[in-house]
Amino acid sequence: MSEPRRIYSIDIFRGITISLMILVNNPGSWGHVYSPLLHAKWHGCTLTDLVFPFFLFIVGASMRFAFVRWHYYPSKEFHKHLFWRAFSIFMVGWFIHAFPFIRQDWDWSNFRYMGVLQRIGIAYFISGILIIRYDFKKLLPILIGILFFYWGILWLGGSNGPYSLENNFVRKVDIWFMGENHLYKGFGIPFDPEGIISTIPSVGTVLIGYLMGGMLHTTKNYTDCAKRMSIFGISIILIGWLWGFIFPINKALWTSSYVLFTGGIAALVLSVLTWLIDIKNWKKPFWVFEVFGTNSIFVFVVSGLWVKTILAKKMELNGETVNAYNYLYKTVFVPMAGDLNGSLLFAISHVIGFWLVLYWMYRKNIKIKL
Repeated sequence: MSEPRRIYSIDIFRGITISLMILVNNPGSWGHVYSPLLHAKWHGCTLTDLVFPFFLFIVGASMRFAFVRWHYYPSKEFHKHLFWRAFSIFMVGWFIHAFPFIRQDWDWSNFRYMGVLQRIGIAYFISGILIIRYDFKKLLPILIGILFFYWGILWLGGSNGPYSLENNFVRKVDIWFMGENHLYKGFGIPFDPEGIISTIPSVGTVLIGYLMGGMLHTTKNYTDCAKRMSIFGISIILIGWLWGFIFPINKALWTSSYVLFTGGIAALVLSVLTWLIDIKNWKKPFWVFEVFGTNSIFVFVVSGLWVKTILAKKMELNGETVNAYNYLYKTVFVPMAGDLNGSLLFAISHVIGFWLVLYWMYRKNIKIKL
């Protein structure tokens, strides 16, 4: 099968998203971070809260072009490909959670089942099943149905305060199926922001990306396409924002209003990139991000393994035992720029470092795909 054609604006969008992901995931200290580079504490949306939906949006947009090779026909070969790719992505997520494997304090009873790559794998699989069977006219009502269905089950399944951290239906289902020990603990209580039920609306984010990819794939006029994408993006941003007054915009719950709000912003960003790159032909200024977009899953995995490795490494600092992550931040970046800016500089250094790795791979034409 021939390789599907690539749209440069989608590759650049992917690269921008990956670079932002590395930036927000690697501050020198979580106690010293500029507020846009942190997730909203619960309801709301920051710059950081755009990273994950942007990635799923790009997955959807890319699927429009990748599925051309299957002629949009639900063959046995297609389903085998879809399953094994989704399964591979899911298992790599488990690999990251389990790393490093050789530790005296390792306890599988606290292993976290869900995560970012696990959600991507599941959302990719479900979206692929829908996309290969239904055309644009049917996918739009399916998208709307998913968003209203999710709103309904959260409202009916939650107890007092159905959108609160403690009482939401997402948390209840995850505890029922996986147990508290296997959930994320970063919110102070067991609650997984990549839970089972909240993966349902993330399919909607993929479908929005697929619809925008379809606009790019079928257009004969990029100017008209950019206009239509921007109108669509602004429209669902407003709908998501208004819906947020009764169904709050919330990344951890991946609420339907959050799907529309962030999907609209992603559509708007893609429309701007289409205008700059495909219409104005400003490709050279974005070349840096092209490098980031070439091995996106690879750099996600490597960046995660790198952080876990230096967190596990112990070192001495002023008579105290600290991990290598903290040692590097305290001894190199704090003296250079202070606590807050040193933390930012630490994150920027990771962006540059991983870009250099990807640049070497880019020059060698090395592409690692799942």
